[in-house]
Amino acid sequence: MAETHSTPGRPARFLVEAAEFWRAMPDKPLFFSLLTLWGLLFHLFGNSTLGYVNTPSIFRWWLWVTTRGLEGATLWDGLKRILGADEAYVWFAPFVVLGLLWWKRRELAAVSKQSWWPALGLFGVALLLHVLGFVVQQTRVSLVAFFLGLYALTGLVWGWRWLRSTFFPSFLLVFCIPLSNSTEYVTVPLRHFATNITTILAHSLLGIDVLQNGTSIWEPMGKYKYEVAAACSGIRSLTAIVALATIYGFIEFKRNWQRFTIIASAFPLAVIGNVVRLLTIIVAAETFGQPAGNYVHENFWFSLLPYAPAMVGLMTLGHWLGRGRAHNIAVLEAKPV
Repeated sequence: MAETHSTPGRPARFLVEAAEFWRAMPDKPLFFSLLTLWGLLFHLFGNSTLGYVNTPSIFRWWLWVTTRGLEGATLWDGLKRILGADEAYVWFAPFVVLGLLWWKRRELAAVSKQSWWPALGLFGVALLLHVLGFVVQQTRVSLVAFFLGLYALTGLVWGWRWLRSTFFPSFLLVFCIPLSNSTEYVTVPLRHFATNITTILAHSLLGIDVLQNGTSIWEPMGKYKYEVAAACSGIRSLTAIVALATIYGFIEFKRNWQRFTIIASAFPLAVIGNVVRLLTIIVAAETFGQPAGNYVHENFWFSLLPYAPAMVGLMTLGHWLGRGRAHNIAVLEAKPV
């Protein structure tokens, strides 16, 4: 009777590959000892504000900032509020980083790993940054310091090549930092800019007569009126599009100028997407009345509208940059040696 060999399923292959990768990592006890001490510092002396949340732990501060207002809420209701918040991205960022590290696992496995003492310089910068954040009571600065120190510790244990290979996924940890009211410096100009552009396009492109005062848009006869509030500034779509552009830029392109071009394009593309959504609300209200505009404003599927032009723009720009890259490669290959 012929012997048969069963091929492990995808979950089993994942576990086997993860176990092999983990076994190949050197100096794990040293890294986790340093990580524990680093984490203990931020748990005991991470937050100096002691105001809205009375805790010295930066981790408990982060949890409160990202879940505040959930006291007494059920698990399902709390989950909906967290995922519906403007800063829901902070919960997904760590998993995105882990996923990208796993995506680069073969490259990381091939990296030569050894202790690299110059990483202590980067660690010292992180420590000084935390001291600064602690003294001036800016916990978000300390949170940046925590991630920078974590990154430095990996370089201290596994070397500069590891730092270079993991820079991109580690950079995305900045999206773990909740901004809260700090975004007003961005959202207020965004609201005014989006309102101005929407009003101009409604007049010149669509022929819809609307009036504007600050961030308010209304029909002259009072048929409908809308206020471009902070939630409508486009900060959520801006953050998501910047994150997607960063991931796309670092995965698809090798040259820094191409990556920065893709990332920089996220800002105008996010504004364009938000203006398209505001114009859609005005068109619906102009055609069917304010209830129709309200429906477009509140509907989940219409809330995804800003991402459509942004994705098209990113893919188009990426295709153009890719064509330039392919052309340069073709020219180099055509040159006689």
